[in-house]
Amino acid sequence: MFLKYPLAGRTKTRLIPALGPEGAAQLQREMAEYLLEQLTYPKWQLDIYFTGSHLTDMQAWLGQYQNYYPQSSGDLGERLCHGFRQTFQTFPYAPQYAGQKVIAIGADCPEVGVRQIQQAFRQLATHDVVIGPAQDGGYYLIGLRAHTPRLFQKIDWSTPKVFSQTCQKAANLGLSIAYLETLSDIDRPEDLVIWERIKQYSLSVQPHVV
Repeated sequence: MFLKYPLAGRTKTRLIPALGPEGAAQLQREMAEYLLEQLTYPKWQLDIYFTGSHLTDMQAWLGQYQNYYPQSSGDLGERLCHGFRQTFQTFPYAPQYAGQKVIAIGADCPEVGVRQIQQAFRQLATHDVVIGPAQDGGYYLIGLRAHTPRLFQKIDWSTPKVFSQTCQKAANLGLSIAYLETLSDIDRPEDLVIWERIKQYSLSVQPHVV
C-alpha cells in the first residue's frame, strides 16, 4: 500500500476547497485506516510505503507491527518501481516462495476490498500483469509476478492517459495482462458521495452490541 501521511495542507489538496485543509487530511486518514482494516488478511504480507513523515509518526498512527518502508524519490513510476523491487527482494530464496506475486494499491480507492485483491492474485496465476482501472483514466491497483521496471517508464503520470499508456507498454513488452472492474478514486469534491456511501454501508453491517 502506497500512502501519504495525513498532514493538513499537504494531502488530498484537490479536496481542500470542499473540506478545508484539516478536513482533507482527516479524509485521507479515515480512508487509509479503513483500507488497512479491510485488507488485513492472514495469507498476505502487507507492506506500507509511506511519504510525508517519519517512521515514528507512521507507527504511532497505524501501529508498530506493520512493515514500513519510505517511498523513494522521483515520480510515481519511479516510486512504484522501487516498491516492487524491494518487496520482491524480501521473499526468501526458497522453493516454497517461488512464484510470489506482488500487488500495489494506493489509499485513494476505499472501494478496494478482499474480493478485488483475491481476484488479482488469481489472475496473476496465468497473467504477467493485472490492473484495476480507475474512472479518471488511471488505475487503483497493479500487480506483477516479476519485477518489470520498464512498465513504469515514460508514462504521463497524474493524467487520464496513465491506464491506456500502461496497457500499451505491457503489450509492447510482450506481457499478458488481466483486468479487474473499474472503480473510482476519491480525489475530487464530486467523489465524496462514494466515500459517504461506503461509510454508511460499513456502519449498517457492524454488529450491534446489546
